[in-house]
Formats: sequence, structure tokens, C-alpha cells
Amino acid sequence: MNSQIAVDWLARRAQLSPHRTALIVAETGEQITYAEWNRRANRVANVFHNMGLKKGDRIAVLAPNSLEYLDIVFACQKTGCILQALNWRLTQDELLGLIKNATPRLLIYSPTLSTHAGPLVKQTSLEFAIALGKPQIKKHLVWNNLISRAATTPPPPVPLTLADPWILCYTGGTTGLPKAAILTQGNITWNAINTVSGWELSADDKTFLNLPLFHTGGLNVFTLPLVHAGGCSIVCNGFDVEQVFDLVNHGGVTTFVAVPTMFIMMQQHPDWEKTDFTRCKTILNGGASCPIPIFERFLAKGATFKTGYGLTEAGPNTFSLPNADVQRKIGSVGFPLMHIDVRIVNSEGTECKPEEVGELLIRGPHVIPGYWNNPQATAETIIDGWLHTGDLARRDAEEYIYIVGRLKDMIISGGENIYPAEIESVMLGHPAIVEATVIGIPNLTWGEVGRAIVVVRPGINLNGGELLDYLRQHLANYKVPKSVIFVDHLPKTAAGKIDKKLLQQQYGGA
Repeated sequence: MNSQIAVDWLARRAQLSPHRTALIVAETGEQITYAEWNRRANRVANVFHNMGLKKGDRIAVLAPNSLEYLDIVFACQKTGCILQALNWRLTQDELLGLIKNATPRLLIYSPTLSTHAGPLVKQTSLEFAIALGKPQIKKHLVWNNLISRAATTPPPPVPLTLADPWILCYTGGTTGLPKAAILTQGNITWNAINTVSGWELSADDKTFLNLPLFHTGGLNVFTLPLVHAGGCSIVCNGFDVEQVFDLVNHGGVTTFVAVPTMFIMMQQHPDWEKTDFTRCKTILNGGASCPIPIFERFLAKGATFKTGYGLTEAGPNTFSLPNADVQRKIGSVGFPLMHIDVRIVNSEGTECKPEEVGELLIRGPHVIPGYWNNPQATAETIIDGWLHTGDLARRDAEEYIYIVGRLKDMIISGGENIYPAEIESVMLGHPAIVEATVIGIPNLTWGEVGRAIVVVRPGINLNGGELLDYLRQHLANYKVPKSVIFVDHLPKTAAGKIDKKLLQQQYGGA
């Protein structure tokens, strides 16, 4: 695999389909063809080359989604530089730790994030800083000035193999700094191959990009695979529920991905009832376990709604559920994609029997080689070529796979395994509940018990006893949480998931 040559994706796609629309800016309607996108990326690559940046140098980007961000992604491929995709929602100290760990030479940032950029340059080994707009800091370079003088012809060629790193993409760690997963040219290429073939993407497909580009969901669920297919992405600054409905109803969107929080917001919006989701060939849940009521509401409208599964360390795309099974196998992720092996094993490492819950292991060319500057985490996570996901899964009698929850989230109460995702799904079926989650808290008798944390719809009354009675009607008694806390909102991570780490800190005491 190491000897295989990595291809300049945009240059090749510009040859194959130069006049096809590659990108649309949601806010302005501006359309970019593949030929134009390739020229844009060449300009950026030439800027990098003229600055003396070379293969293996890290380029940190601290910015929201934009055309420029996507240009940088492919300029890094053209030059062999490594994109360090920074989460702009992190604190100053967190960003400082990530910069010191990856030691990039260049920081590219949005002017709205100047308060972070200034100290990052002063306190690290960064050599250059470029503002994507008018800089508020003296001596920082201006993006448009550099780009306007750069050539649109290809930069000097750099030999790349599939083993060479392309992007450092961060995982949401539960302790310490996030880990930088090394996404190689091969990892991203094979994710695209698996996705295009397994999800049946084509040049006629169009999606919107509103998940952040510092997250694997923004980069690799549809955006980069659609370049392989020659399709189109609508670039959005972020998630806006009204914009989503507009793009589904009028933007020609054929497929899209969102996290459960986004789907809940959509289903509570007035436009939900009048939107025809059958115009989309696939709607995909990702990022977190999807409550069954969300499925049921989409399926009732005739939508082809599926749950996906992935993680930064593997693609992220790993499974596909055949369209014919969306009603029959609600909640299943289906089967592994073409070039992927999976196992479900118990604590002894033995293959689980049908319906037995165990840890999901993944193997394939889309799996990362490891974490940047973190050999210990690499050795703990990738063992004998298998990625140990830390996620719990089961196979049914027909070999369909279901994700049950996180190994670390599992509550062991009186010797019984309790999976919060199952309880959360039932709670979200209650008409008074907007959002809900379950954490484990210590208990002298049972060792650990569940605590529900719930957001109720405005204007509706629900007390803890009523909720627990409702849960007892749908769950075995040992699964029912022993306490309920009502809050105004649930905190979210940058990827839009409920931040259980923070909730555990706030409400995890006995």
C-alpha cells in the first residue's frame, strides 16, 4: 500500500468533468465548477510553495466553513502539507495545547477569531499567520493579497503515496486534549471509494455541507466522497434549520446527513409538516444514536431515513443499510461497506453470538495508522490491525448490525448492563420531551444507577414521577433511571452531540 501513488483529486476531476458544478455558496448562490475549484486550489498551493512550505509541514486552520477552507484542503493535498483542522469552539488554552503538539508552521484564521490567533502566534513556534479577510493584528498576512498574485497553474509536483498524512482531525476525548487522528491520503481515498460504491453516490447527487469542516462529518461523510463521484456540495456557514428546509424544498438536495439534535429541531419546526422528504434518496443520521421516534416520524412521511455509524479513526463511513430494509430494520446500520471487515467481541476477545452485545472492532484501509505524537493512545486503540472503537454493537439473526451505545457510557447496575441510548430513545417518544439523556451516578446498593436529564417542551408540565411511570410502561424496571433532573437545555459538543462529559461533571454526584 505504501508504494501506491496518491492522485491529485481536483486536477483529475477537473479533467473528467470540468464544467460540472462542484460547489454552491448557500448564502449567495455563487457556483464553482470543478475546473474553477482546481484553479482556486492551485493558487493556494502556489502560495504555500512560495512561502517555503513543503511536504509534511503542518498548516493549522481556525475558521468556519467557507470556499477558502475547501481550497486549503486540496491545496494541502497538492503540496503534501498536512492540514491541522482546529475546532474554533475550543478555549484559548485548548487551542494552544493542540498547536504545541502538532507544531504547524502556518496558521490560517478567520478575522472573527483574531482574539485566539494573536496569542497562538506569540506563544508557539508558528512562523506565519494569514487572515481570511482584513487582519486585526499587525504583521499578519492578508489572504486576498496573497491569492490575487498567485498562479492558477499547478504548483511543482510533490510525490505522494497513500501512506502520507493529509489531515489531522481531532476526536472528542473524555480526558485531556483531543487526540489528532492522522487521516492519510489512503484513508480518505478508501473512505471515498467505500462511500461512493456502498451508498450509490453519483455525479447527480447534491448535498449541503453544514457540519463543521474541523469534524470528520463535515469533511468525509459526503463532501470529499462527492468529489470522487463528481457531485455537488452546497457550502453553509453552519446549521440553520430554516436554511435546511429551503435547500430540501428548493435546492435540489438529493441526500444529506445530520445529527439527532438537528433532526429534533427540524421535526419541531413549522415547515416539517409541509416538506416532502421523498425528493431525497437518502437522509442519514450520524454522530450519535438516533432515537426511534425520529425514525418513525421520517418514515411516516415516506422518507428513506437511515442511521449511519462512523468515527474519526475509520473513515468515518463504515456501514450501509439497504433501502429495502429501512422500515423492516429500524435502527440498524446494516452491513459493512465494500472494503471493510468488522467483528463484535466480548471482554475476552471472543466473537459474540447473535443478539449478544460486545465491542465493535473495525479493520480496513480507511482505518488511520494512529494518532499524532501519541504512541500510547495508538497502541491502546489499534491492536493487531483492528481498531477497537469502544462502541457496543450486536448482530441479529440475519447479520444486520445495530450500535447499542458507548462502552464507557454503559451503566452496570446490580450486575445488569444498562444502555443509556435505549432509555433515551423511549424518553424522546414522550410528547412532552424535547431532549433527554441518561448518565450513571454512584449508588451504595447497586453500585451505579441511571439519572435522566430532560428538557421539556415550553408550556407543558411534566414531573419526575410521571416520567418514571411512563418509562416503566416501556422498559424493564432495572433499566428505569432512579432520578430525574429537568434543565432548560442540554449542552452540545462541537459536533452537535450532547456533551455527556460536562453533564457528568454537573449532575453525576450521588
